[in-house]
Amino acid sequence: MTEPKPLSRPDALNMVQQTLSYRGRDLRSLLLKDLVLNALKAQRDDLDVLDLKVISRALAEFRHAARIFKPYRQVRKVSMFGSARVSTRSAHYRTAVAVGRRLAEAGFMVITGAADGIMRAGIEGAGTRNSFGVNILLPFEQGANDLIRDDPKMMRFKYFFTRKLFFVMEADAVVLFPGGFGTHDEGFEVLTLLQTGKAPPMPVVLVELPGEDYWDTWDQFVRHQLLERHFIAASDRSFYRIVHTPEEAVSRVVSYYSVFHSLRQVGDRLVIRLEKDLADGDLKKLTGKFGDIIESGEIKKTGPLSGEEDEPALLARPRIVFRYNRKSAGRLNELVEMVNELGRGY
Repeated sequence: MTEPKPLSRPDALNMVQQTLSYRGRDLRSLLLKDLVLNALKAQRDDLDVLDLKVISRALAEFRHAARIFKPYRQVRKVSMFGSARVSTRSAHYRTAVAVGRRLAEAGFMVITGAADGIMRAGIEGAGTRNSFGVNILLPFEQGANDLIRDDPKMMRFKYFFTRKLFFVMEADAVVLFPGGFGTHDEGFEVLTLLQTGKAPPMPVVLVELPGEDYWDTWDQFVRHQLLERHFIAASDRSFYRIVHTPEEAVSRVVSYYSVFHSLRQVGDRLVIRLEKDLADGDLKKLTGKFGDIIESGEIKKTGPLSGEEDEPALLARPRIVFRYNRKSAGRLNELVEMVNELGRGY
């Protein structure tokens, strides 16, 4: 995907004038107007040059990456993290290749940091056609590998925060292999966003080789130092699962979307869209088990709610709805798990 031609000065001035003069209610046009106004406010506020550099580069990186991802928004994607220092001869590398390949066979695309090690393995397995490279500009170690370096789905970021945003925003699942600080940073970032409800429910899969205890040791720390001190809730551990084979890893991702499709908050109601309908008895079971996160009433079937019209491709899907108290994303994730278990029963 080639970068569009630069805007000419007359075209740019005309677009700015049209954007600022908009008086309608179309949300997209209003947001574009807000972007232009914020740029002008940066000049009005006499921001320092460093501030302007960060704002300008972050906006440019976001725009560029969003343009690349946009044609693939209807395809589910999995972000893969792990050490860039893993040798191509290692068992971890071979396992990551197998995971990438099986994900692609299951209809998923993969997103990696595009460097060597686990990132190269994920791309090798899935193939460049099914891969995105979200690289970070560093003075060492992180140059893009030769598999995806010249691919149109390859992006280079200066800032970690814009890069991280796309790793999570575009992902429907996360698979982590053993790695260093960066792997744990990405892993805890995802878990924090899930725990606080800032990211929609998705599976987080931690892959370690049979007989190893990399993630088991990590899980012991979470249980003994975080859970036992009440720094997290017991349900927060439902966000992740430790597996030991490529088959387990991909099965976990695929099964998470076997019945559950997506969710959306509409006013004071949470709508859960499904791949298939649930029985009335299943809704009673869900209401009984998850009454602690239901603000009032019960879980019911529903048609599309007013406010979902901007997602026409999803309007025909069966859905359930309830008033979610927004106080426990871990319990909500457990509800999603139960929806899958109930729906797979028939």
